[in-house]
Parts: sequence; structure tokens; C-alpha cells
Amino acid sequence: MDQINKLKQMVEESGNIVFFGGAGVSTESGIPDFRSVDGLYSQQFAYPPETILSHSFFINHTEEFFDFYRKKMVSQTAKPNAAHKKLAQLEREGKLRAVITQNIDNLHQAAGSKNVLELHGSIYRNHCISCGRFYDLNFVLERQGVPRCPACGGMIKPDVVLYEEPLDTEVIGRSVDYISHADMLIIGGTSLVVYPAAGLVRYYRGKKLVLINKGETGYDRNADLIISEPIGSVFSRI
Repeated sequence: MDQINKLKQMVEESGNIVFFGGAGVSTESGIPDFRSVDGLYSQQFAYPPETILSHSFFINHTEEFFDFYRKKMVSQTAKPNAAHKKLAQLEREGKLRAVITQNIDNLHQAAGSKNVLELHGSIYRNHCISCGRFYDLNFVLERQGVPRCPACGGMIKPDVVLYEEPLDTEVIGRSVDYISHADMLIIGGTSLVVYPAAGLVRYYRGKKLVLINKGETGYDRNADLIISEPIGSVFSRI
């Protein structure tokens, strides 16, 4: 049995699937990942992307942060690909219980997924760090330099988890609960090197662990099925 047919069979035999995804899920929608040949980490910037996307850089070099953020972290033209659409379909069919994503692009929701746990937040939510007022993405994009709250003058911060910042404990707790009770865990588009998010995988106790990623991951030896192809291409065939 080939890999795609084996994956189809595993999905058909499962009723409590959880999907855990990373940047590779959105590359086929035109959003660059971080660590591939064409990823952000391979491009040349005045500072390394890890530095720019850190809390301390945001505080100390806010204008440079927003310049990079608007140019490289936001893509309003991206559309859901076959992976996003198939996951939404599996949820509608009652087979998939949750999508746990490291992405901040909202493409799972755009495809129709309802139960999406965003480990690293979303570009579509922004808050004033002084008064807490909410602002949408357009407000941030339409401003020049550092966006400021019209009500109090405070700085507006995207609701994304930067380096040096903790993940939301409630989202982590819910993710652990879904993964630990899943009868099938599909991991896609992630090299599983970004912690603490990657550490969630160890809570899976089932016998159907599937890894779909173009490159190797640190969890390959634990997988029941490995498919080394773009995830959108894989999901378009199941």
C-alpha cells in the first residue's frame, strides 16, 4: 500500500483526529516559511529575523519592527490551499476535533475550520498596550511608522507571540488535552524545532502519528507514517 492510500485508510478508521501544523502548511498559499531555502532566515536583513521578531526588539526598535512586520509577516492576498480546505472538510464530517497551528495567518479559519488553536496568535488581532482597545489589521497597515491608539496614544501591538514571550497558557492547556485524547495525530509543515510548541507532540499516546513535511523532523523515528511531500499536494489526494 502506498503512502497516500495508507493515510486515507488511517483517516477513514479514525474519529478523533487532531492536526498540528506549522509554516509549511501555508507556503503553498504563497506565504514564505522560515527555514527552507527560500524562507525568511535565508534572506538578508539589517538584523536576523529572530532578532527583529523578539519582544526586546519590538520595545527598543519599534519602527524597524513594524517596517519588517508589514513587509514580511502580513499577506492579505494569500488564500487557503488544499490542506486548509481538507482539514475544514474533515472537521465538518466530525472526524477532526481540532487544528493546532503555529501560523498567524488566519487561513484555517478562512477555509472554514471552526476549532483552531493559535499557539502564536494572529495578525488580525491587535491591541493597545496601554488601554487594551482592539484594532483590526487594516488599522495597523494604514498607519505609517508605529501605530498609536487614537483614544489614549498608547502603542498598538499585534497579537502575535514574539521571541522572549510566553505562549498563552489556556491555549497550551487545550492543545495538550486534544493531543492527549486523539486517536490520530497529523503533523504537517513543521520541522518541530520551535519550542515550546514542538514539545506538545510528546503528549500523543496513540498509534497513528503521521508526519507530512518536505524535510526531516526531530520526531521522524516516532512516526507511524512519514510523507516527505508538500502538505497541500498530499491533502489534495485524500
